[in-house]
Amino acid sequence: MTRFPHSDALCALPQPYCPDSVPGGLFDLAMAEITRFHAAHTPGYDQWLRAHSIEVDALDTVHDWSQLPAIFANFFKQHLLLSPTGADALELTSSGTSGQKSRMRYDSRSLAAAQYMVERIFAQYGWITPHTPCNYLLLSYEPEQRITLGTSFTDQFLCRFAPVNRTVYALRANGDGHQFDLFGVIAALQAFAAEGLPVRIFGFPAFLWETLQRMRATGVADLQLPAGSLAFFGGGWKTRAAEEVPKQQLYARIEQQLGINAQDCRDGYGAVEHAVPYIECAHHRFHVPVYAKVYVRNPQDFSVVPYGQRGLLSLVSPYISSSPAHAVVMSDLATLHPGSSCGCGLLSDWFELHGRAGTTAARSCAMAASELLGRH
Repeated sequence: MTRFPHSDALCALPQPYCPDSVPGGLFDLAMAEITRFHAAHTPGYDQWLRAHSIEVDALDTVHDWSQLPAIFANFFKQHLLLSPTGADALELTSSGTSGQKSRMRYDSRSLAAAQYMVERIFAQYGWITPHTPCNYLLLSYEPEQRITLGTSFTDQFLCRFAPVNRTVYALRANGDGHQFDLFGVIAALQAFAAEGLPVRIFGFPAFLWETLQRMRATGVADLQLPAGSLAFFGGGWKTRAAEEVPKQQLYARIEQQLGINAQDCRDGYGAVEHAVPYIECAHHRFHVPVYAKVYVRNPQDFSVVPYGQRGLLSLVSPYISSSPAHAVVMSDLATLHPGSSCGCGLLSDWFELHGRAGTTAARSCAMAASELLGRH
């Protein structure tokens, strides 16, 4: 059985946003270790490196991992790239109803590494409350059988950090797919407000915005969800991008209509092709945890651009052994900033997102879900 001592050590670091806590050279050792593994065991990856003039024997001298040739996340929509550890591993997909799906496999160590990262970040923000039951509103797909959709899998995992009193899904299984249950969501929020337990809202923001809009249009009284409630989003707006509102506006409406403080409204960035969590701080910036490095690339020549310049988001992390997805380029445009420019107290770099690159939107589970808004 292959061992990954450096990668495992990096992914087990308990302080997600403290760069000074990372032992010197550990990130480099972990990246060299996982890259060497894929070169030896993942079909085609050695040729991919050699095509970009990367010699496996020289990996121990690499300190700038932007030099490692990244794979476009969209490539995973056409190809299932696997190492031997991914042969019988858990498969997750990125799209819920139609369109292209990224298929990714996560062996047990890769999945455990990603979930530990989430756990440490939730602990950082004080969101692990094992003695405080919560009601959950999941703005995602109600599971029909085995959960294979990445967002649904994530939402189920996030429910581990506070005991579940009861759960309501926004996208209800109807025997022929899923349907957005708008009035069921409103009724659930009203009931949750009366029950007195903290509420945790997870999932796609477009569905909560639609709910808030309908509540206001139909004269539904503003609610006061109990103290300790949390709204945590993921997946973006995708095909509803034309209707997307600024986060500050969304968070302000949540505070007005649901009584959740804007500081307790957070967004998360991630993808089934890259499971490292990027979660907003109290100032609503996506800080980079110590388990990864982020670069921004010029779309024309793929060169790395400096802080403050816009380009394609490029993500590097040695956590995954089941697929050569340890260096990926997303279809999202972003700008990277130094950690000191945030002011929230975290020291790691942070990035802001500017939407998808290109003229044809790449499909994802959030895009497929957003189409249900028109069929509720």
